[in-house]
Parts: sequence; structure tokens; C-alpha cells
Amino acid sequence: MKKFLSLFLALMMALSLVACGSSGNASGDSAGKVSANLVMGTGGESGTYYAFGGVVGSEISKKTDVKVNVVSTGGSSENLQNIQAGVNQLATVQSDVMTYAYNGTNTFEKSGAIKNFRVLCGLYAETVQIVTVDPSIKSVSDLKGKAVCIGDTGSGTYYNTIDVLAAYDMTLDDITPIYQSFGDSTESLQDGKIAAAFLCAGAPTTAVATLDSSKGVNMVSIDDEHMTKLLAACPYYAAYTIPGGTYASYKEDTQTVTVKATLVVSDTVSDDVAYAIVSTIFDNAAEIAAAHGKGSELDLTFATDGIAVPFHAGAARYFTEKGITVKTA
Repeated sequence: MKKFLSLFLALMMALSLVACGSSGNASGDSAGKVSANLVMGTGGESGTYYAFGGVVGSEISKKTDVKVNVVSTGGSSENLQNIQAGVNQLATVQSDVMTYAYNGTNTFEKSGAIKNFRVLCGLYAETVQIVTVDPSIKSVSDLKGKAVCIGDTGSGTYYNTIDVLAAYDMTLDDITPIYQSFGDSTESLQDGKIAAAFLCAGAPTTAVATLDSSKGVNMVSIDDEHMTKLLAACPYYAAYTIPGGTYASYKEDTQTVTVKATLVVSDTVSDDVAYAIVSTIFDNAAEIAAAHGKGSELDLTFATDGIAVPFHAGAARYFTEKGITVKTA
């Protein structure tokens, strides 16, 4: 019901924008400015997508005539489906999930590939976090037989969970999977309803930090043996260490993996609008960083490296000006 309501509200917003004469394409006023109204899908309200998306959307709306309406959603998979359906024109998604969607692989194999979106830029590293309040849970193997939150159905976190479990020769059948948003999963940890939760978001994550301040958290590492196996099977991940103290009560380093939080756009959006979005983000990176810590990770090389889905031509124009060539459709 919650997911349906989110989709319904986003659809109503998109329809209202169309009724106001905006389809997400550029239009020029007498001063030659580029204008558009875009709906931006993000993630749950307690996650980094929503918070950082709000900052980015606000910066774009403030600095240009491209107005961005940021909405909370179920995450990567839902955002891509919404672009396909025309519900939103802009979204933050995990780089692994967008690759599945574009190629029609993994769980997109049955529903079919989604081809009507393009990449604008990589934003920041998204960290796969395995969170618990039970200090006896020290390994992924310790999750067997336990209730574990794995994100919303079809979310990026859902896919990450499957990949990590597979590295330990486990499947969802080895746990009791609970499908919840970041905020709901940390509330369930607080109340003792689940043993652990997978989250994929920039660390520190608001929902986890809130739990840490009230109850304290423990983070589960991926050990060296299973890290090697995971990276061999899933090369779209990169090894990453969450420094001890990222969450105040947990002082040990946590070994895990990352993917990229990526900004994508409908292919119906004009080159000029796409250019305006990307140029505003990177030309105002310092202001974005002042408003949200993840803005400090904005980097032209990170924004363009290791991305398998084609870039929008408007984004490619900006990167070309900076001496970087990216692949377009």
C-alpha cells in the first residue's frame, strides 16, 4: 500500500506538470534560458537518496529554470520503472541495478529491459551496510535462520543482499527475508523484530545514525575469503572500508563493498536541460557539499568511470568541455 501510494502521488504530480505545459523537454524564454519541470525519484525518506536528492534538486531549481520536484520512492528499480512509465523524468539509482535494467538481466529478465533512460553522472559511493544491534552476529553466516531486512522488493538493497548471500553459498531461503525501507528496518531493529538489516546508501546513513544514537549498532564485515568470491562473481562492486567511528558507538573498521549512486534521466529530456543539470551540479559542487556531506564526493572522474549504460548527449557535452569522453547511445 505504501509503495502504491508513493507511485500514485508521483503519477499525479507528473500529470499536473504536463497539465501546466511541461513535458520535461527544454523550452526557451525571451532571454534564451532553458526551462523544464521534472519529477525526481529518490528513495525512502530516511535514506541518503532522498536527502541528497533534495539538496541537488534544490540547487538545480535555485540556479536554473529547470525546476525539480523531489519525491520519495521505493528505490532504484521503482525509479527506473517510473521513468519507463513517464511518471518521473529524473532519478537516483544504483549503478548495478541500472545495468541490470538496461540489459534486461537478473530480475529484469522476465519483465524486459528498460531502455528509455540515460546516465547524467555518478554522484557518490554507495556502501552495502549490514547492520545489527546483536553483538553475537559477527559474520554473514550468522544470519542463517534469522529475520533479516533486505530493503523494499526490487530495490537495489534487495539485489545486494542476494549477491552477498551467494558469496557465502546462501540464498534468501536461508533467512527470513523482511521487505522494509531503511527507516522501517532500523525501527524493527530498535524493537527487536529483526536480527539484522541490509542497507545500501552513503555512510553515515540517517536511519542508522538515528538507531545508533538511541541503541548503538554493530556492523557486519565481509571477510577476505568471501570478498574475493563476491568481487569475482560481481565485478560491478568495489571493495570498501567504512572507517570505525562512522557511527559513534562502533569503533571498528567494517569491510564491505560499494556501487555508485547514479543520476539518470529520461531520454525524452532535451540535451539543453541535461546539460543544465550536470553543469549546475559540478559547477556548484562546493555549495552542494556544504549542504550535504556526500557532495564532497562529487568528482568528474568518479562521475564518468566504470559506467556501462550510455550517457545523455547533454551530459556528454559538458564532460567533453572538461576533456572527458563518455559513451552515448
